Amino acid sequence: MNQKIEQLKGKLIVSCQALPEEPLHSSFIMGRMALAAKEGGAAGIRANTREDIHEIQSQVDLPVIGIVKQNYEGCDVYITPTMKEVDQLMEVKPEIIALDATEAERPGGLTLDEFFRQIKEKYPDQLWMADCSTVEEALHADQLGFDFIGTTLVGYTKQSRDLKIEENDFEVLRKILDQVKHPVIAEGNVNTPEKAKRVLELGAYSVVVGSAITRPQLITKSFAEAVR
Repeated sequence: MNQKIEQLKGKLIVSCQALPEEPLHSSFIMGRMALAAKEGGAAGIRANTREDIHEIQSQVDLPVIGIVKQNYEGCDVYITPTMKEVDQLMEVKPEIIALDATEAERPGGLTLDEFFRQIKEKYPDQLWMADCSTVEEALHADQLGFDFIGTTLVGYTKQSRDLKIEENDFEVLRKILDQVKHPVIAEGNVNTPEKAKRVLELGAYSVVVGSAITRPQLITKSFAEAVR
């Protein structure tokens, strides 16, 4: 693992994303958001689309976890779902590429095993992160050989809808940490400094925080609801 990736150990990664329907949707703005995150102490960035990543790379020298969110009709997988999205990301070469590693079927009927085999063969030197929603999915991704295992989708899929990342002192995360051999990146509803600190204490390699830092409409909503 190179030095840029090693600097993520025990540190904060900030997710700088804004979808087309969101107020801050702009590669320029995401570049500045990444710069603000770096100034605040972030050690890495997670970002969506080749355009945003290209702009972020022009602003900061931090390692990037790259994704492309793309919806396909009749398919629940939307985080870097096909080779098309992987190819787009490889044009800007983020240090890590993350993709949906849940049990849902991929576009074209490919299984995760088949898709992972294809991308590993095409880009053998690239680092890959598995965005998982259950302990079982994390174990499967670990066996397949993903370089990083993420808890990104806990609570966001049909099979994990009853799970909350922080329940019972991050029980899902602790179970994953106990059973996998690859580094685990804690992500998904880690929305307070206390939670971020705790997942690192438990042994997570890094922690990703997104909405609580970079989505002002959601941050504002929490304050507005509290004072209403």
